[in-house]
Amino acid sequence: MKLEEEIQQQKFKSPVQKALLNIIYTANWLQNKQVAYFKMYGITPTQFNILRILRGQHPNSISATEIKSRMLDKNSDVSRLLDRLTAKNLVAKQTCPEDRRAFNVFITEKGLSLLASMDESVDENILSLTDEQAKELSHLLDISRG
Repeated sequence: MKLEEEIQQQKFKSPVQKALLNIIYTANWLQNKQVAYFKMYGITPTQFNILRILRGQHPNSISATEIKSRMLDKNSDVSRLLDRLTAKNLVAKQTCPEDRRAFNVFITEKGLSLLASMDESVDENILSLTDEQAKELSHLLDISRG
C-alpha cells in the first residue's frame, strides 16, 4: 500500500520529505513484522541479531562489548539480552581469563539449530523483494547515509 494511503496524507513538502517519512514508516512496519515473526520462535528481533552475530563468530567466542559494537540497535542492553539467551540455552558465557569482570560468549548447538530452522524463511517473511530490488534498495539506503 502506498504511503499516502497508509498515513492518509496526500501532500508533502517535497519528494525528500515524503521519502524520509516513508523510511520512518517502513522501519516501524518492518519492526512490527519482525516482532510477530520472531515471537513464533520465542525470541525478539534484538535477540536474533545477537544470535546472528554469534553464528558469524562460531566456533570462536566474542565479548559482550564486541557484540554491542556490531548490533543494529546500539542502545540495547546486551548484558540483559545475553542473560535471557543464556536462560534459553541459546548462548553460553564464560568468564574471560584476562579480565574476571568480562566474559566471552558462544552460541550453543541449540542456538545454531534455531537459526538453521529459521534460515529458509526469515528474509522472505519479513521483506518481500526480488534480489534485484533488494540490491537497489540497499544501494539507495547506503547513499542516503552518506
